[in-house]
Amino acid sequence: MTHVSTAPLTLIAPAKLNLFLHINGRREDGYHELETLFTFLEYGDELTFTVTNDTEIKVTGDTNGIELEDNLIYKAARLLQQYGDCKHGVRIELLKRLPMGGGVGGGSSDAATTLLALNKLWGCDLTLTELAELGVKLGADVPVFINGHTAIAHGIGEQLENVELPPSWFCVIHPGEHVSTAKIFTHPDLKRDTPKLKADWQTENLGNDCEALVKKLCPEVEKALQWLLKYAPSKMTGTGACCFAEFSTEAQAQQVLAQLPEKWTGFVASSATLSPAHTALNAHFEMK
Repeated sequence: MTHVSTAPLTLIAPAKLNLFLHINGRREDGYHELETLFTFLEYGDELTFTVTNDTEIKVTGDTNGIELEDNLIYKAARLLQQYGDCKHGVRIELLKRLPMGGGVGGGSSDAATTLLALNKLWGCDLTLTELAELGVKLGADVPVFINGHTAIAHGIGEQLENVELPPSWFCVIHPGEHVSTAKIFTHPDLKRDTPKLKADWQTENLGNDCEALVKKLCPEVEKALQWLLKYAPSKMTGTGACCFAEFSTEAQAQQVLAQLPEKWTGFVASSATLSPAHTALNAHFEMK
């Protein structure tokens, strides 16, 4: 274990978008075989970490009344503390920007960012592979954020193949629905039979296998997709409820956001091949 840093560190826990999401089947253990393309956005929750000399883990800020032991940020810190036999604690201040139940990975991103930050701040010195193996215990999407690179995920989401995509701007809208991932993945009407991708995935017909079911269960999601379709091809991310459209310039995306109906919320952000959490963490520790 190396030197422990006690200076506060603030990181963005970025949003992710699923540019496509195919479900290939359901395993005997209940998990789904899937293939999906994740990209990160230069926008997300903000977490500030301050290492303490006791072993207490505190999470404050926009915790939405979630009990500490149920908070994914706390769970991530505690998991790493126990695994690394760490004798330090931490105060974590959360500024929440990403909607819960929105399909943009807020909870998973917060958990992964916590593991990444504390691995450095506590001097645990685990590799990204080791952190990802810890992270998957917290959620199937957590390893994606620990990997930190635009990637196609296979298996239950833990097998990652890094890819390079041209930069884009996205207008992301949240139609005010909270979609339960568990409800969607256990629903009998979910499409679960999409064939696995071939090598030339970029030429295939790509979609989101959760979209038809979510539109049926959550009419506002269908309305949001139809509304966005006036400006560009619209898609739903993850199991929803957030929907998005891709643009080549920030101005185009902002023009769409400016027309957003008052009952919905949204944001504009650029894509990031490397997660902004990784970028900031690397820059912070290179300066030391």
